[in-house]
Parts: sequence; C-alpha cells; structure tokens
Amino acid sequence: MHDRSSIMSTMNRLDTGRRVQIVSALIEGASIRSTCRMTGSSKGAVLRLLADMGRVCAEYQDQALRNLNCQRLQADEIWSFCAAKAKNVEKMKRPQKDAGDVWTWTAIDADTKLVPCWMIGDRSAVTAYYFMKDLASRLACRTQLTTDGHRAYLSAVESNFGRGGIDYAMLVKIYGADPQAEKRYSPAQCLGCEKDEVFGSPDPEHISTSYVERANLTMRMNMRRFTRLTNAFSKKVENHAHAVALHFMAYNFHRIHGTLSVTPAMEAGVTDHVWEIAEIVDLLEREEREADKQRVILK
Repeated sequence: MHDRSSIMSTMNRLDTGRRVQIVSALIEGASIRSTCRMTGSSKGAVLRLLADMGRVCAEYQDQALRNLNCQRLQADEIWSFCAAKAKNVEKMKRPQKDAGDVWTWTAIDADTKLVPCWMIGDRSAVTAYYFMKDLASRLACRTQLTTDGHRAYLSAVESNFGRGGIDYAMLVKIYGADPQAEKRYSPAQCLGCEKDEVFGSPDPEHISTSYVERANLTMRMNMRRFTRLTNAFSKKVENHAHAVALHFMAYNFHRIHGTLSVTPAMEAGVTDHVWEIAEIVDLLEREEREADKQRVILK
C-alpha cells in the first residue's frame, strides 16, 4: 500500500511536455503570469516548477563547473530588488524580512563565455568574500581577473587568491554629471576608464569588463523579474535565486553563443553537446524517479 501523500504528489506532477513549455517560456523572459496563460498552467504549478528546477540546476552546475581552465575572468554585480526597493522598505504595509535591494554577483570566462559561478546577496565585503571564495574553488589554473572599481573586491580577491596567486586588475570608470532631463532613467555619461593593476602582472590588453557587463544585460533581457519600471520584480528572494539558477543553466548549456557557434559549456569542455530543454527538465525527473524508487523500497 502507498500512503496517500506519495500518491497525490505523483498525481499532481506536470507531464514532461508541459514542463518543457513552462521552462522554455521562463528562460525566454516571460513573466510568471504570462507563462501561466501561454501554457494553461496555474500560478502555483509554475512557481513550484521554478523552485524545483532552480534547485536542481543550481546543484548540477555546482558539481559540473569545477576544475576549470579559465585564463581570463571578468566579474561584476547587477542590481535588482525583492518586494520593494531599499528606500521603500520602511513604508511597506506588510513588512518582509528579505525585502530590499538584491545584488547578483557574476563572473564570466572571456574566452569561452562560460559563467562559472554567481552569488545573490547584498553588495557588502562579506558577500564579495564568499563570491570570490566560490570562484577560486572552481579554477584549476592561474587566471587574470578584472573587476569594476567596487572596493569590496580588494580584500576578497587577496583573501582567496593571495597577492601572488592571481593577475588582478580593476577597471575604474569615470563618470560625468548626471543628466538633468532624464535623471531617473539614464545613467551618467562615462567619460573614460582607468586600468589599475592591483596584484600580479595582468595583461593591459585584457583588462576589461565588457563581456560580464554584456552577460548582465542578457540577464535583464531574459529574466522578467530583472526588468526595470514594472511590477514583475521578485516577491520572494528564494524565487529570485531559483530564476537565476535556471537562467544560467540555459545560458551555459542550452543557448548557442552567437560568436562561438556552440554553447559556453561546450567551449569550456564541460559538455560535448547542446542540451535541449527536455534534457534540463530531466535533471528534475531523474531525481523524482529515484525518489519514487526509494519510496517503493521503503514500503
């Protein structure tokens, strides 16, 4: 005899075809409600699938993206918020502990365009430290790293790589005055950049953050919750993290890079083929099949 909860959990699962439709919509930038309308699924079903897929995608990439031979890395942070912007948190009618600004720290290999790791948190030195610790643990060789001028990187890089273990430089951008007519929507004009060689001997020709900044733009384009000036922002930081993990699974393993003609994971030697969406969904379904077997054994 099977217990009622296990029977109901199996019955309530979406079929593979519906899961593929939902995941495809989410990685192409559709909102949760748009995905519900396009696939005929309930909001609860879409959110549950997002949570499950985000978890298995994060776990898979944590294991697969190891011992990487990344020669030139770039790192940056991208802003978003959960529930309310930091300045509006105190005005919330229903206070939420994780409300406020959320920063996603990302790194990219300039050669293979692989994103080896990311981290979600605030913009503090503590988050910078753990982000660099994660990045350092994934590398199998000495690397050149470029970041922006955020000072939190200095101690984070030194603590995890050592002054003699990395070629590290900062690209510091110099901005002019804020535009007056469109101050809220337009950034200040960039007047130039300064290349500061911090540790080691970084190659001046490869001191750049262009690739990671372009990858962050791709995040804004392909995740609805990153879109500015809308109500599609994340309401729970957990769902925000799940969406980011799913995005990078699709970016690294599924989407063919325009200049490489292969996926970043293929270029980096992590996989030998382009992953279909069904193969990404199968990460979850393999886990479910194993769980079903264990339940049968226990009975």
